[in-house]
Amino acid sequence: MGILGLAKIIQDVAPNALKESEIKHYFGRKIAIDASMSLYQFLIAVRNEGAQLTSADGETTSHLMGTFYRTIRLVENGIKPVYVFDGKPPEMKSGELTKRAERREEAQKALEKAEETGDTELMDKFNRRLVKVNKTHVEECKELLKLMGIPYIEAPGEAEAQCAAMVKAGKVYATATEDMDALTFGTMVLLRHMTFSEARKMPIQEYHLSKVLEGLELTKEEFIDLCILLGCDYCESIKGIGPKRAMELIKQYHNLETIIEQLDPKKYPIPEDWLYKEARQLFLEPEITDPEKVELKWTDPDEEGLVRYLCGDKNFNEDRVRNGAKKLSKSRSGTTQGRLDTFFKVMPSPNNNAVAANKRKVEEKKTANNKKAKGGGGGGKFRRPK
Repeated sequence: MGILGLAKIIQDVAPNALKESEIKHYFGRKIAIDASMSLYQFLIAVRNEGAQLTSADGETTSHLMGTFYRTIRLVENGIKPVYVFDGKPPEMKSGELTKRAERREEAQKALEKAEETGDTELMDKFNRRLVKVNKTHVEECKELLKLMGIPYIEAPGEAEAQCAAMVKAGKVYATATEDMDALTFGTMVLLRHMTFSEARKMPIQEYHLSKVLEGLELTKEEFIDLCILLGCDYCESIKGIGPKRAMELIKQYHNLETIIEQLDPKKYPIPEDWLYKEARQLFLEPEITDPEKVELKWTDPDEEGLVRYLCGDKNFNEDRVRNGAKKLSKSRSGTTQGRLDTFFKVMPSPNNNAVAANKRKVEEKKTANNKKAKGGGGGGKFRRPK
């Protein structure tokens, strides 16, 4: 789910925090990709494009097709992707997962009715709602990435949290996901639409957390409380409070504790046993693997291994697979130079203020000397000699 309404708030209140870019602008960048989100996109998007693939035993292979071809597209544009897979979901997420299961159950019933009436549009709609990334999808994609020479990480908890930690540690440039809670976890840069297909012609949206906080005029702690108030995966939201009201409350009271004290419980009933403190702590200190212990290594693809894995039972075209492997090899050898800013990093000087102050003093001294010279050198009032 991410954070409800956060993207709209940023667009309306802090538009300078968002810019749109083309994929080619990320040449030489290392990007951490939320793998589960990408797999879900592939399963949905490929189906919508009418190119749903299945293996010899009828199992879908759209997730493999999406991962294979769109990863090649990233690499051809000089990007170094690293996929981050979800680990065990936090206990606090169980409520959200239960809701999702209930929605899928409702969608299944609605699908059966649509099939009875032969309504293809509704059938397609509810089929999409039933799409779920399962363990088989995940394991198959890990094997594919290994053969492609693309690194991946298994996060102990939420993938977005691990991605954010890697960005903060300087291991990668940005987090690529559609979930806005990557910002709540503290990623400095968020990229949306990075793994969308070229056919959709959607620019990549780049959000900068520092500009989000500056534009919203919030501290990091206030921003996290705003996200909880808007609605996140880890606790219920307060009924009746929409995005606009949530912003007003955070600006006025600064934290959830004070907001709860000030709200009229009849008008805005607080959820029973509201776990907002636990949700806040989860965003501040999520379960992650220390980024310094994560080794990222991109290697040459195993062309023969890819052919064995994707062709045959999985019904991939051998010529296309070999062509894809060659593109990976060519792109890898052609992007070793990388970006200049990976070699030369401009660091902010801790003495910037002192330098500016000294510069002002020099200018003031020059001005004073000029005035002194014009006044005859005495610096005082001119007197006629007696």
